[in-house]
Amino acid sequence: MEVLYEDNHLIIVNKAVGEIVQGDKTGDEPLPETIKRYLKEKYNKPGNVFCGVTHRLDRPVSGVVVFAKTSKALERMNKLFAEHKDIKKRYWAIVCGTPKDIEGTLKHYLVRVEKQNKSYAYDKEKPNSKLASLSYRLIARGDRYSLVEVDLHTGRHHQIRCQLATMGCPIKGDLKYGAPRSNPDGGISLHARSIEFIHPVSKEPINISAPVPKDNLWNALTENL
Repeated sequence: MEVLYEDNHLIIVNKAVGEIVQGDKTGDEPLPETIKRYLKEKYNKPGNVFCGVTHRLDRPVSGVVVFAKTSKALERMNKLFAEHKDIKKRYWAIVCGTPKDIEGTLKHYLVRVEKQNKSYAYDKEKPNSKLASLSYRLIARGDRYSLVEVDLHTGRHHQIRCQLATMGCPIKGDLKYGAPRSNPDGGISLHARSIEFIHPVSKEPINISAPVPKDNLWNALTENL
């Protein structure tokens, strides 16, 4: 676990591929439990330690995740994420091929199918669909893969994965959305690169970036940025 930022109210970490934000049927230890142990040891706390989940990243995704160390911070951060207007999340994705346009905005209506844990994108509104919007721009290009930067305007289930695949550029390793082969680590090449918001208690601006995974392709595509 890599800690990127910590104060009395928040702790922000760089989640690795495979780590989980919330417990699931695998029984693997979720990040809040790892963080609680870290805080207990660091500050020699005798009692229970608080660590609240403010938002989530899927298991195969890496990058910035914010956790709350106090209930006050948790309540306020949950509100920030729910309203999705005073918080800016930026993602980097290694995609198969190259986008037709160097930059653009994607708008689709997404329908989530719970049984498949998958979302489907449509150009027109469908029953139970939700509008999904993001902006992207091409920031690096290789022989078979490209690096795109994504700014989310909405927060829908598998939104980036689904919308980039619909554009014809599935994320590397993302078999569920059309990538031809898996990544060796079982993850996908989607990284929550940075997050910006006003601190819920101190009111100071927070801007945190997470280093990309240690991987030859990530290194090759980002070395000149």
